[in-house]
Amino acid sequence: MKVVSLLPAATEIVCSLGLREDLVARSHECDFPAGVEALPALTRARVDSSLTSAEIDEQVRKVVASRLPIYTLDEAKLGALAPDVVVTQEACEVCAISYDQVVAAVHSTSAGAQVIALSPTRLDHIIEDVRRVAGACGVSERGFTVAEDLRRRLKQAAASTTGRPRVAVIEWLAPVMLAGHWVPDSIQAAGGIAVGPEPGDPSPYATWEEVRALEPDAVIVAPCGFDLDRTLRESVPFADRLSALAPRVLLLDGNAYLNRPGPRIVEAVETIAAWLNGAVVPADRGAVWGAALST
Repeated sequence: MKVVSLLPAATEIVCSLGLREDLVARSHECDFPAGVEALPALTRARVDSSLTSAEIDEQVRKVVASRLPIYTLDEAKLGALAPDVVVTQEACEVCAISYDQVVAAVHSTSAGAQVIALSPTRLDHIIEDVRRVAGACGVSERGFTVAEDLRRRLKQAAASTTGRPRVAVIEWLAPVMLAGHWVPDSIQAAGGIAVGPEPGDPSPYATWEEVRALEPDAVIVAPCGFDLDRTLRESVPFADRLSALAPRVLLLDGNAYLNRPGPRIVEAVETIAAWLNGAVVPADRGAVWGAALST
């Protein structure tokens, strides 16, 4: 079995199923678990991810306006690998290569490959995607076991939380976006009340005043695609605005945990639940408000 993953979350799903040795290629953004970076990367982005939040947003708008795809795919490498399964996504053309691009490339270079497209909009969809990928890769029983363990951990996280604080999640800082899709479900699973978009709805743009009007008790800052260090740097210019939103703020490694619809979303829920209960957040996952933005 030869598997190509064109989505970081899909790579994490494949590896959680014990199929790391079956992976033959990845997207340029696949970086977990450790070691997958050694696999050939079949995609690249037209947008420079090292720019500031505002500059990235501007570049994305320009690429979309020009009707060019944000990501490109190395079709020659894909064909040479002759994969049996290609896992991609059908949810967001800003986050990863588009489904139509992948289908066209597979049709012309690897016609025998099965394309699995993940398009989760709710937390439960992510768990079900584990089973879908497992089925496509011929390890259905293993997929059931992994999915049930993820559900068990979610139930434990919900049971551990006391109180029901109102929580807003900021997915982008310039311009401001509130996190939608599976994130409201994740806040609910962590014992909070998600304020902002309804579960399953896309992530909307907002103003600082609109976020403040939601009257959150706590705010989580988890910009899409940014690790914790990058989130810390990007948040500094907005320290005053963030401090005015709620008495409690958590800066989270959204790229690893909350933004990706893969198994580590459960770790995000567990981390948020612990934080809402006053527990210490692991230093590699998040930084609580206070010293984090004053450094």
